[in-house]
Amino acid sequence: MKKSILCLIIVGMLSPQVFAHGVEDTEAAVADHARPPTLLERLISSAEAKASVRIDKQGGYRYIESDGLADHQTGRFPNAGNPHQIQLQHYQFRVSLNPRKRAAATPIGHAVFGVAINGVPFDPGTAEFWQNNPASGWTLEALTGGRDLGLDSSNAHVQPNGAYHYHSVPLGILNRYSFKTKPVLLGYAADGFPIYSQYGYRVASDQSSGMVKLRSSYQLKTGMRPSGPSGRYDGKYAKDYEYIAGQGDLDQCNGRTGVMPEYPQGVYYYVLTDQFPYIPRCLMGSADTSFQKQRRQQGGGNPSRHERGRHGGAMHSPPQEAFNACGGKSVGAACSFSAPHGTVRGACRQMGPDFVCVPRRR
Repeated sequence: MKKSILCLIIVGMLSPQVFAHGVEDTEAAVADHARPPTLLERLISSAEAKASVRIDKQGGYRYIESDGLADHQTGRFPNAGNPHQIQLQHYQFRVSLNPRKRAAATPIGHAVFGVAINGVPFDPGTAEFWQNNPASGWTLEALTGGRDLGLDSSNAHVQPNGAYHYHSVPLGILNRYSFKTKPVLLGYAADGFPIYSQYGYRVASDQSSGMVKLRSSYQLKTGMRPSGPSGRYDGKYAKDYEYIAGQGDLDQCNGRTGVMPEYPQGVYYYVLTDQFPYIPRCLMGSADTSFQKQRRQQGGGNPSRHERGRHGGAMHSPPQEAFNACGGKSVGAACSFSAPHGTVRGACRQMGPDFVCVPRRR
């Protein structure tokens, strides 16, 4: 009898209904379950303790509030490559309902790219550098960097403050759908444009053209690295890759314009791929400041190592443009970025764990 009860508990806990989340599909707000963890869930290290997300539309914006807990089973955390435990977060993201595509792309640096439909952030960069030197510009890749960062089967792991986040395609979400027969909306980027899985229409403007696996337009560079870690380009570092326009189906931000089930009139959208860049490293629109504020959240764990508390908080943080302005530059290099009061010029400096453009003293 006891064995039968235990089996029923396991089946109930792993059922799709347990993992279901609120997802916006109308103008109304959608919210879903919030429940305490069971003893068995603690034993198998599930992050289902209180998974909840709420998505609203109001005043030209889409508001996404979540506790940052995945609505699918996660890996075991802590683990050998990631010593942090998943903890509840308090995310409040906002994205435009009518984003505008700009003429030029903006690198996101080490910022959050966007948020999944389950409220978990997409965060492609790492805080692992060659010789632990952020100023070197040689950032290790999470999936191919040759260092065990404890990623689980959904290509995610945990920051020191307990924030679970994705570094590539969130398979825990994607595998619920018949993603090879219909495009799957996975979330929204910080600029408001939608994010889809890697299978899309063969002809971007034609829903009847059949489905194909969309290809990134990045490739490994050939030859040897001229500086930093030296050696042959092998994919360990983000700078090992280069964008070749037209080589794949997607642009430099892993996006393209076309029709989608949710956007029959057409839209610019981003695509997550299982090859570099995995999650886009730039935006074609303007990131909402809600992603900026959540960059330095204080939380549990030691912020002196991997991904040092990058999500929001009460303390003041430089604008995202200040981080973007120093992407790929060295300490002391000249930099500039646009601000409400005009162009700010300065030099790239290491400010604690961050590498930012510091304005010149007047």
